[in-house]
Amino acid sequence: MDERPYDLDDVSVVMGAYNEAEAIGPVLDDIEAATEGRAEVVVVDSSDDGTADIARDRGARVVKQPPKGYGAAVRRALLEASNPVRVTTDCDGTYPMERIPDFLDLVNEGYDVVSGDRLYHGADTMPPLNRLGNRVFAATASLLGGERLHDVTTGMRAYHEDVIESVRWTENTGLSAELLIRPAMRGYRVRQEPIEYDERLGETKLDPFSGGAEIGKSILKCCLEERVRALR
Repeated sequence: MDERPYDLDDVSVVMGAYNEAEAIGPVLDDIEAATEGRAEVVVVDSSDDGTADIARDRGARVVKQPPKGYGAAVRRALLEASNPVRVTTDCDGTYPMERIPDFLDLVNEGYDVVSGDRLYHGADTMPPLNRLGNRVFAATASLLGGERLHDVTTGMRAYHEDVIESVRWTENTGLSAELLIRPAMRGYRVRQEPIEYDERLGETKLDPFSGGAEIGKSILKCCLEERVRALR
């Protein structure tokens, strides 16, 4: 890590987008306000509803990609980013963009990953089934990974670029879990930071049953692979 502290000019905020025309404008406005317009914003977009035009109008760099799923979009956005501090978010209005400077401060304190913990405050705006599933995911990852993980599917995290560029990311629907499990099990310094969680704008694209099954499989796969890696 550089000796100098990072500032807002060193931040890239990245997201994948699929038909989020209703939500992406307010999210980008919140990012601009939180970062004083200084952060790079990268949106990997697969939409056909005008999402990309809205993002470009607000100064985001839009990378077009055929629909390949959540993880493929977020992974590419993380790798397309050019700044050393990379903040992931969803473009549905659920995450508190005003916390970006706090996450940056924690990276400057030496954390490699700062993971927004939605469940700490209860996540009352989250559908009950999703909330239950996320608690099960966290308990499973903690048990199998040997690290106490609170919210493995949160979409808001900050990463030092070294983490992103040193790990081979493989998951799609379960990428959010992989992005926490692998760094935690490899000994990177991880901070799980409580955040508020709001109601989403627009309609969800993830089926809770099929999507939940995919995330569960990703957790099992990542934990097993990291256990094997540690033994080599």
